[in-house]
Formats: sequence, structure tokens, C-alpha cells
Amino acid sequence: MTRKNRIVCMIGCIGLVYCVTSAAQSLKPIDLKLPKAVFTGTPQNMNVPNLEKPLGKARPPFLAPEGTTNVALGKSVSSTDEEPIIGEIEMITDGDKEAAEGSYVELGPFVQHVTIDLGSDHHIYAVVLWHFHKQPRVYFDVVIQISDDPEFTDGVETIFNNDIDNSSGQGNGKDKHYVETAEGKLVDARGLQGRYVRLYSRGNSNNDLNHYIEVEVYGKPVL
Repeated sequence: MTRKNRIVCMIGCIGLVYCVTSAAQSLKPIDLKLPKAVFTGTPQNMNVPNLEKPLGKARPPFLAPEGTTNVALGKSVSSTDEEPIIGEIEMITDGDKEAAEGSYVELGPFVQHVTIDLGSDHHIYAVVLWHFHKQPRVYFDVVIQISDDPEFTDGVETIFNNDIDNSSGQGNGKDKHYVETAEGKLVDARGLQGRYVRLYSRGNSNNDLNHYIEVEVYGKPVL
């Protein structure tokens, strides 16, 4: 390497360090407010394969670029079950995360999905999901996808998939099953760009029905 090339390399490396440092300094914990917990401890003897071990402590704060907010609040939601057994689809983005009766939506059995329209393209950093946390349950075939296509036939990015046998038709997933708690399930979306967020499930460890209390999507509009 010539002296000139070494100088260019040093300048480039310095610039890279500066950019990374500046980006790190601009990261802030997202403003995630958790609902009241209605049960404590982790249930024993849950006969569910590929079940993640409890963290044993509070989840650490999730860092995202400054100005990141819940861009799903109040946004339009559609579903494969247009007439829920309990509740209304729009409750999924109404801001109510509590476990109380009247705070959740109950969809029909087997594979169902809901889709949130953010209204425009966003950089998406995290999705937080509460299926049901009044009692400990595990929901199956939880798949979360992001796309610019409302039909999810093109440009689909999967950020979470615990469907271990492709029984929901979205591919075999490598993520683990988890027990529902008041913390919800936080999934890192890695800053992916998209307008639509789709969430699948296929029943739970108690019955074949699907439930949603709230879905939050933390991001920033694409400028």
C-alpha cells in the first residue's frame, strides 16, 4: 500500500468511526409504557416445543434513533376475520394494552392475520405485540412481516417467525415460542422500510382461537 493510499484509508476509517459514534449518540430508549401485570412468575410444565427460557428480569430498554414513536397508534387495521368473535379490529391500535375484559379482540380459529396500514412509508425499528396476558399462554405460528405491498406478494421482509413446521405457509421459522406477559413481545425490525405490518398466528396453548390486545410499531416517516 502506498503512502497516499494509507492516508486515504486513515481518513476513511476516521470518518467511519465519526459516523458510527454520531449515530450511537443519537439513539434513545423508545417510550414504551407497559400495562399492569396480572400474573407473576413463569408457568411450569408447558408442553410446548422450542420454548424460550424466561429472561428472569425486566427486558432492557430498546434503543432507536431519536424521534422514534409508536406510528401504529390509531392507524387502520384489516383482518382475515372481518367479524371478530369478541371486540373490534380497530382496538388493536387503540392504545389500550391492559388485560381487562373488553380490551382484547378474539378472532376465529386456525390461521389468521391482521395488517396495519401506517399510511405511508416508515423506517421501522421495532414491533411490540400483546396477544393476551391475562393468563400465561403461548401463541403458535407467530409471524411478523413488513412490506410496501398491501397484498404482501412483493417485497416482503419477515422479522419474526416461530412457525417451526410451516403449518401457516410462511416458511419454516427459527424463532422460539414464548409465554405471553405484560411486557409483550418486542421484535427488532432493524430499520426496515415499509408501509404495512402483517402479523400471523394459529391458535394458542389453551384453544384454537387468536387474540390481540395491542400492536405497537416504533418508527419514523421516510422523508
